[in-house]
Amino acid sequence: MPSLRQIKRRIRSIENTGKVTKAMEMIAASKMRRAQASVLAGRPYSEKIQEVIAHLAAQPAEQDVVQPLLEQREVRRIQVVQITPDRGLCGGLHSNLNRRVAQFISQQSVPVGIISVGRKGRDFMIRYGQDVKAAFTGLGDRPVVADTSVISRMVVDDYSEGSFDQVFISYMEFVSTTVQQPVVRQLLPIVPAELQATQRVGYIYEPDASTVLESLLPRFVEMEIYHAVLELIASEQSARMVAMRNATESASEMVTDLTLLANKVRQETITSELLDLIAGAAAVR
Repeated sequence: MPSLRQIKRRIRSIENTGKVTKAMEMIAASKMRRAQASVLAGRPYSEKIQEVIAHLAAQPAEQDVVQPLLEQREVRRIQVVQITPDRGLCGGLHSNLNRRVAQFISQQSVPVGIISVGRKGRDFMIRYGQDVKAAFTGLGDRPVVADTSVISRMVVDDYSEGSFDQVFISYMEFVSTTVQQPVVRQLLPIVPAELQATQRVGYIYEPDASTVLESLLPRFVEMEIYHAVLELIASEQSARMVAMRNATESASEMVTDLTLLANKVRQETITSELLDLIAGAAAVR
């Protein structure tokens, strides 16, 4: 059994750890509220632009011009944009996301290239020998569209040049403070919506449909990647807040248990000293 001094030293150490985790919980809570507001504000725009693009792609074309980002071709190479946190201490969030992407890669029969956003995904893919084409880190907790534009340009250029025939995006979707689910979904080519015959109406675009789509499609990819980063940040801060709260509660429980143990050791020490005094007094008599 450890000595009373060792137990007290351990109690102080755990109490200090509990103070740190409590502070990290409060910081994560403040960042989580801001990240959740950004995600909820951006979702309608992201969903609407995806709907508009899908409907535009389904409309009858006036010309035979095929937009590169809409072109369906034989899949020989797949690209995955994997968005993960830079830091840990957020429970099993990055492990679940890495496991989901690894499962997706193992199901493919063609080579897969990775664009990694975040240190946790980059380290995981390098450790397991995956083909990491590019890695981006340090986006921070409050990124803007300009911070992710280089990623979207790389994705658009790779697909337009035929380096990859399909592009998927992977991130952690924010559902609630306690629930985040890993998502792997197709980004390119954009799948046209299934319209009824009455909906397949030709529209007149100014200057023309090809120019409108040409300018709108890269913007769509840019916003999808940016919104995925916002979803990841909201999920990360929520998971970190919950993890730090659990760590603080565990530290409090450990301090309680160790305090009881310290009292028990102190009582045993006092009892042993009393017995020694009584034995010594009896021997003198």
